[in-house]
Parts: sequence; C-alpha cells; structure tokens
Amino acid sequence: MAGDKVSIHGSWASRWVFILAATGSAVGLGSIWKFPYMTGVYGGGAFVLMFLLCIALLGLPVMLAETLIGRRSRQSPANALRELALDAAHSHKWSWAAFAGMITALLILSFYSVVGGWSLDYIVDLGRGDFQGIGAEQAGRYFADMVSDPWRLILWHTLFMLLSAWVIARGVVAGLERSLRIMMPLLFVLLLILLGYSLTTGYFMAGVHFMFNLDTSRLLDGLLPAMGHAFFSLSVGVGSILIYGAYMPKSSSIAGTVVAVALLDTFVSLLAGLALFPIVFSAGLNASEGPGLMFVTLPLAFGNVAFGQLMGVVFFVLVAVAAWSSAISLLEPMVAYLVERTKVSRLWVTAALAFICWFVGLGTVFSFNIWKEAKFFVSEGGAFQLYQWGATGGLDLFGVIDFFTSRIMLPLGALTFVVFASWVMGREAVRDELAMRNASLFAVTFFLMRYVAPLGILIVFAAQLLK
Repeated sequence: MAGDKVSIHGSWASRWVFILAATGSAVGLGSIWKFPYMTGVYGGGAFVLMFLLCIALLGLPVMLAETLIGRRSRQSPANALRELALDAAHSHKWSWAAFAGMITALLILSFYSVVGGWSLDYIVDLGRGDFQGIGAEQAGRYFADMVSDPWRLILWHTLFMLLSAWVIARGVVAGLERSLRIMMPLLFVLLLILLGYSLTTGYFMAGVHFMFNLDTSRLLDGLLPAMGHAFFSLSVGVGSILIYGAYMPKSSSIAGTVVAVALLDTFVSLLAGLALFPIVFSAGLNASEGPGLMFVTLPLAFGNVAFGQLMGVVFFVLVAVAAWSSAISLLEPMVAYLVERTKVSRLWVTAALAFICWFVGLGTVFSFNIWKEAKFFVSEGGAFQLYQWGATGGLDLFGVIDFFTSRIMLPLGALTFVVFASWVMGREAVRDELAMRNASLFAVTFFLMRYVAPLGILIVFAAQLLK
C-alpha cells in the first residue's frame, strides 16, 4: 500500500515541520525582493489582486500535485514518477521530465548562490555604515563596484554555497528540520521588526494605499506577470516541494497543509511590501524602480532615514535567511535521488553536487565582470548569432541560465507534475492521497488540477517565450 511506504531519508516530525520546510522553500528572494518590486512596477493593488487570484487558481493545484506525488511514492522526483507511472501502467519515461526538473534546480542554485552572496556582502557593508548619507549615484556605483570585482563575488558565493551544503549534508532531521526550526521563526521575527520600524516612519499608510489601492485600468497590465510570479513564488516545478512531500507524515492532511503554506508565503510577500514601501517613501524615493529596488534603492533609503543602519542590517539578514532556506530546497531533490540510486553517503553526494553548482555559478560571477562582453543569442541588423563578443544586445551567461530555467524549464516542470498527478495517477489515486471528506470540494480541486492549472501554465509559458 502507498500509505505503508517510508522514505529512506527520514521524515518530518510533524505537519508543522513540513509547513516550515515548504514555506522556507517558497519564501526566498521572490517574496522578499521580487514581489515588492513587481507590485511597484505593475500598479500596486491591481497586481496584488491578480497575484492572489493566481495563487488560488494556479499555484495551489500545482503545489498539491507535487506534494501528493511525493508522499505517495516516498522517493525523489525522478524515482517517484518512474514508480508511480509503472503502477498506473504508463511509461517509465515520465521520470525523465522529473530528472530535468532536478537539473533545473541545480542550475537555479548556481546563480541563486551568487545573488544570496550579495546579501551577505550588504550585511557587512551596511553594518559598517558605508551607506550613511549617500546619494543615488553613489548607491548605484556601490553595487556596480561590487559586481565588477570577481574575487569579492567568489568569496560570498563560496560562503553561501558552503552554508547550504552544510545543512543538506546533515540529513533530513539533523540538517533540514533543525535548521528550518531556527531559520523560519527568525525570518518572521526579522520581518516583523522591519514592519514595526516602518510603522514609525510616518509613511506606513502611504505604503498601504500604494499596495491596496485598486486601479482597475491596470488589472490586465499585471495579469501575466502575476500568473508567472504566483507560479514561481510557491517554488513549484523543480521537485523541491515533491521531495519535502516525501518526508510528510501520512496522518497529515495534504490539502490543509498546502493551503497553510500558500497562505504563509503570500502573507510574507504582503508583509515584505508593507515593510519596505514606507521606508522607500520616507526617503523620498520611487517605489517603481524595478529589480534595482533591493540592492540600490533600499540601501539608499536605509542610508538616509533614522536608524537606517540598524534596519538595513536587519533587512539583509532577512534576505540572506530567506535565500538560504530556498537554496537548500533546490539541492535536496538531486541529493536524495543520487543517494537512492548509488547508495553513496549523503555527505559525499552533497559535497560533489555543491561543488558542481559552485563551479557553474562562476559563470554568473564572471557575467558581471571579466565575461560581461560575452553575449549569446544576438540579433543585430536582421542577422542572428549564437555568440558574439562585445555585442550591444543579446544575453550574458547569467541571462541565458536565468531565461532557460525560469521561462522554459520551470513552467514545463510544473506542467509535468500537475498533468502526471491528475491524468496519469488518475482521480482515484489523487482522491486516496488527498483524503478529502467533502466530495464537492474534491471535485473542484481535481478540476483545477486537471484543467485550470495546466491551461494557466501553458499561457504563462507562451507569454514568457513571446516577451
């Protein structure tokens, strides 16, 4: 019976540990950094409304699919799809898609570690008071100087990767569970401290108005970005939630637990916006600065408000913890798979994979300095070139990896999991694993998994490719 299976890697002590783990996977740079700047760019309340709707209709069904696949199989993503497909008299080749998802997770980790390293650098810089009283030009130059120094980036990239590998190498209980029991409460405490500070700036209500004032004329502007971000915000598509589901106690309600994770992730995103926008406004800055909000606009704001030095350190510790909790979830699926397939110890598997991710991450490091002239997929004067040094257009190596993972592989991975659960495993297997008592609620949930979520993912996928 599926319910009698036990993961060889261990299991969470309770459903609350799974909630902490899955929330830690979901709450990363996307919640603390990307959600606030996207809210600023796409119209405040209009984007927030679209985001909440898309979480419910798109993100939740995919997260449910990953979690139930993981718990039913008690294995890593590739082995899970292989075994469950054979049980349902389908091709074992479904496992190939899951394996591709695990490779995608490692590629994401390779540049995620570099960006996470930036947050460690800024903790030190703000703690020293480097941003006190600086102007906009100085803040921009500071970030440019940091990324132009390869040795500085390599140092922080290495430290961040070592921190992530250390947690994974210690195992599910001693590593993941114990670390997350500390990291996640710390994340919430830091966020609440920052929110409390925002209440003292005199601009808190301006931040509330900005985030929740609904301009209906901008609803369509934020629809596709909101769909994409809702999907990525929950950390679905690469098997991270699936492997965490494999460690979930059988007695726990999947539906109730996943809803709790989605609510917590959304809550953190909203709190991050409410904490950051008043600080930006109090410094007289623009909330619609886009991706530069975290590493240029916010340090500038912290350098020009009361107690900004302390609050700046608090913020970037928050960012580092959020990035760390997400990074370990990106490494775990492939570690679990190789331990299952090779029987090599978790320590050596983790060390090897962390080194590979670190090495690939050097490409991202060099994209900002010694290889910044290397451009791929260049289109100039009607001619297309795969690679050209010194071109004005095209993507750098970091851009290529980001485009390939976020716009192609993540949507395809999420589509694989939700289609596999609803079409390959089928209605009865899903019903058995979800164990919903209300037949009508199950019917709606299964309809969202089988039809609405796949269609939404295909729309996001097409829209991303056409950008």
